[in-house]
Amino acid sequence: MAPTLTTPRLLLRPWRAADRDGLWRMQADPRTMEFLLPVPDRAASDAVAERAQAHFARHGFGLWVVEVPGVTDFAGYAGLVHVPYQEHFTPAVEIGWRFDPAFWGRGYATEAARAALGFGFQRLGLAQVVAITVPQNRRSRAVMERLGMVRDAAGDFDLPTTPPGHPLRRQVLYRLRREDFAPPQRAPQKGVPA
Repeated sequence: MAPTLTTPRLLLRPWRAADRDGLWRMQADPRTMEFLLPVPDRAASDAVAERAQAHFARHGFGLWVVEVPGVTDFAGYAGLVHVPYQEHFTPAVEIGWRFDPAFWGRGYATEAARAALGFGFQRLGLAQVVAITVPQNRRSRAVMERLGMVRDAAGDFDLPTTPPGHPLRRQVLYRLRREDFAPPQRAPQKGVPA
């Protein structure tokens, strides 16, 4: 069973069958997929959820569904996965996120990713986590930097799962070491000193 993580505003939880509707709605939106290869149909979208669940079953961690209690049962997903291809920085664990555009601009990606990183460093004992995206994806790169990740410019590479010559093939690589991670801060409770 996948663990559940909480933050001041979010619940990161295991996948449910009903999440596939939200996942497909999110992945069918061209704004979500601007810097990603398209997910061609509902079956391919459902396969994303199946892979996420299988990763949890094999490793005890993965991509959690991000719920905003009282707002939505499915804002997107965030979490940690083993990089599934060979590259100069692998084996490695990658932090990733994808959110429905209706929930962009609220800091949810940073908050959810910070909780996942805390789990990775504190509970799993990971020494380092990486993140990748295309150079032009400024929003995701800003999240990486807010998390304290540092770009490894010498580590940029061509994503082997993207066809040669494709404009999304080139990737920038960010890294975060456990000793450089700033754990999430809990909001002080009323009457309790911070």
